[in-house]
Amino acid sequence: MIEEYEEFTDNQVKILERYVTSTKNNVFALRNLPEVIKGALFSRYSRSSLGLRSLLLKEFILNEETAFSSIVGHFESRDHSQVEVEDQLVAIKKAQNFFDRILDGYGDDSIGELGGAHLAVENVSMIAAKCLEDSRIGGSPLEKSTRYIYFDQKVHGEYLFYREPILMTSAYREVYIETCNKLFDVYSALIPPVTELIEKRFPKEHDISKVAYTAALRAKVLDCLRGLLPASALTNMGIYANGRFFETLLQKLNCHTLAEMQDIGKKGFQELSKVIPSFIRRAEQNHKYQKSFSQFSEQMQNELKALTQMHTPAIEKMSSAGVRLISYDENCVEKIAASLLFPHGNSGLFEINEHCKKLSGEELARILDAGCNYRENRRHKSPRALENAVFTFEIVADFGIYRDLQRHRMLTQERQLLSCDYGYFVPSEIRGTEMEKKYCEAMEEAKKSYDKIAHEFPEEAQYVVPMAYNVHWYFTVNLRALQWLCELRSAPAGHPNYRYIAQEMAKQVSQVCPLLERFFKFVDYEGYELGRLGQEVRTLEKMKLRR
Repeated sequence: MIEEYEEFTDNQVKILERYVTSTKNNVFALRNLPEVIKGALFSRYSRSSLGLRSLLLKEFILNEETAFSSIVGHFESRDHSQVEVEDQLVAIKKAQNFFDRILDGYGDDSIGELGGAHLAVENVSMIAAKCLEDSRIGGSPLEKSTRYIYFDQKVHGEYLFYREPILMTSAYREVYIETCNKLFDVYSALIPPVTELIEKRFPKEHDISKVAYTAALRAKVLDCLRGLLPASALTNMGIYANGRFFETLLQKLNCHTLAEMQDIGKKGFQELSKVIPSFIRRAEQNHKYQKSFSQFSEQMQNELKALTQMHTPAIEKMSSAGVRLISYDENCVEKIAASLLFPHGNSGLFEINEHCKKLSGEELARILDAGCNYRENRRHKSPRALENAVFTFEIVADFGIYRDLQRHRMLTQERQLLSCDYGYFVPSEIRGTEMEKKYCEAMEEAKKSYDKIAHEFPEEAQYVVPMAYNVHWYFTVNLRALQWLCELRSAPAGHPNYRYIAQEMAKQVSQVCPLLERFFKFVDYEGYELGRLGQEVRTLEKMKLRR
């Protein structure tokens, strides 16, 4: 390895030390630089003979056109006065032409992945949160949890749910508001009796910490009652993503049919323009790419809706809740075996595939075992060979479960509009009690309201649907991603409903391809009453060790 391949003066070293973790090593990290500069720097880096430190020094720090000192000086400042913040924004805007030229000069959308931002999105509906999380690759979302946070707070005497503007100016205004308030009222009223009920059924054992027990008890109660929350309930979320992700997301939001998404898109562009303007400029409302994308999206959606109405009205729907495997490759076992062998030799993949088709089940099992026998826990990732087996599942389950499972990024998923047409989930804990009656009455009233609104506003009507109602969607997923999903989501701490979905997917794959069952070795098929308790105990133990 070549060492000290760049020479810097003592003064240059002092300057660079503020922005790189090492001025000598051939592996180093950047620090104290805004995203707009890091992205442009890496873009330029790919077509320069200079090392990154030399490039940073010569073409950015010492280049007046970049406004480097104005941007970075304020970025590093600990005292961010309003004047300093405004000065930095002005500096970024002045330098934007320079950064745009660099980014445009490379003509590759992947350049947008070299800079990122943290975006907080607060007081948006559950519907909006799902829309934001639907854009997957390049972004990492984190959403306010319904199992750790009570959602019965009021601000200025009102529950926190989205007042959809079209509905608020329609004949359904009162129906919408009354239904959402009713759902929150029942949710709030049932918290004490459900807590008491579960506490009696599962009393704290003497050797369990009070803190851990209380946390597990709260999670159990809120898991039972979250189904009462309407999809309009307000939540908070944070997204860390690269510029390419944000540009695509904003373009989709700008031409969405729901007003809330359009508003988030407008505000998102406004705020991200202050930190990564060059990466998202094509999502500006009047930009030619945004206009073209909006036109394309509208025309495509209209055509598909018309064709759907033509072809599907008489086709039977999946009416009962559950999960079913509807598509898989019957040769997937041989494909996985061949792909496991391929990188360790020099034979052709086609020829190895043909060879594996002739092997006995015993010999195929031996090859598959080599790819999984040494896994000691679910975090030991399986080889990429498993990605050659693809499965499609059709699922009908409550919206709360969809909300949890939809966040998995390495799969293809689509859902139909949220409705009250597929029935709803009633927690087993309250069945046969007076609480079940109140719960079901709230569900039935919500359905009546939904039916009224959906006749005229089917998309806006989604906001009034409680999370306990089932939604219809599908997953197309490769075996490697499915293994991760099933082993993670079947863990004891998970919600019982999505644990069931995860367990069923693993079971159904194992039934049609028995040789693949070995890849689900850490799927937990057990049932747990206070499933979160073990996790809470472990969390407390970790906290004690850190003190």
